[in-house]
Amino acid sequence: MHCDYYDAGRCRSCTLMGVPYAAQLADKQAGVAAALAQVAPGLTRLDPFASSESGFRNKAKLVVGGLPGAVTLGILDGERRGVDLRRCGLYEPALRSVLPALASVVDGLAIEPYDVPSRRGELKYLLLTASPDGDLMLRLVLRSDRHVEQLRAAVPHLTSAVHGVRVVSVNLHPEHKAVLEGDTELVLTSESDLPMRVAGLTLHLRPRSFFQTNTVVAAGLYEQSREWISAASPASVWDLYCGVGGFALAAATAATPPAHVLGVEVTQEAVDSARTSAADLTLGSGMEFLAADATLLTDGRRPAPDLVVVNPPRRGIGPLADWLEQASVSHVVYSSCNVDSLARDLASMPSLRPREARLFDMFPQTGHHEVMVRLERR
Repeated sequence: MHCDYYDAGRCRSCTLMGVPYAAQLADKQAGVAAALAQVAPGLTRLDPFASSESGFRNKAKLVVGGLPGAVTLGILDGERRGVDLRRCGLYEPALRSVLPALASVVDGLAIEPYDVPSRRGELKYLLLTASPDGDLMLRLVLRSDRHVEQLRAAVPHLTSAVHGVRVVSVNLHPEHKAVLEGDTELVLTSESDLPMRVAGLTLHLRPRSFFQTNTVVAAGLYEQSREWISAASPASVWDLYCGVGGFALAAATAATPPAHVLGVEVTQEAVDSARTSAADLTLGSGMEFLAADATLLTDGRRPAPDLVVVNPPRRGIGPLADWLEQASVSHVVYSSCNVDSLARDLASMPSLRPREARLFDMFPQTGHHEVMVRLERR
């Protein structure tokens, strides 16, 4: 992949830019093998699930910089000033094609971009997500609510000018800190979720729901989990850190579906999304979602399932590894975005033997990746 922004030194986020894609995959595969060598001897490594090396990102997280009427959409430079990256080649075509029109609409709104050095201004970020059908969800992150009614009035023009916009919301982020969003979300459109058709499922994303950055590779993850779950033929499955329910719903629609599937996620909005998707599939009483900390299920009030799926944040599963080691769970499917925390967790579960692993290249042009491991009790 070639990038003019990288060549000009305007953006160096893609640390592997210029490295042939086959070499990127081989290096990541070797890195995973080295990290897991001690804790998973004899592990079968399946062929990597490759991505397109460009045009794969379903999300654009754009810092708004510049001046009212002449905004930049992209990142901040070393002096915390806006750098425009609206032609970034990583974005899916549905995202990249609308960014000029979106920038024009934002210019017309004349809302002052937030200036990090002076801590002045209102508009901090535009967060844009594209579905496989080309529909879009746009979130505008503001410092305060002073422009909310202006934006509400502008929604008809925005949805007309920017093709595909289905959901528009405002996120209020009053603090000066290096996080993307605040706790308050105001949906401005009649539609409040973005349907994502992936791996035979329709997942309903609400504005603060998490979904993988690469839709095609996310589908690969769900399909691989289906295959492993079907082979294990569990009667019951728990999907811990379930997000909007992708793995839980994949389990419930496997070739040999379990009698009961429970998805657990701490964020209520994600659980609401998962329940909507399950209702669409008419899965009935065998499908359950719970808004809770996953570690609360280790108190023994519920009998342990036959199979557990975990897809934790980068830090890994922590004390859940000790519980899995002691519990009667026969099979685990562990999807990780950090092979080092994965290796640490596997070392804490010596009774669960890693059998197969597969690299999923969620983030071409960077060293980041996803790896999924199938474990079974010895």
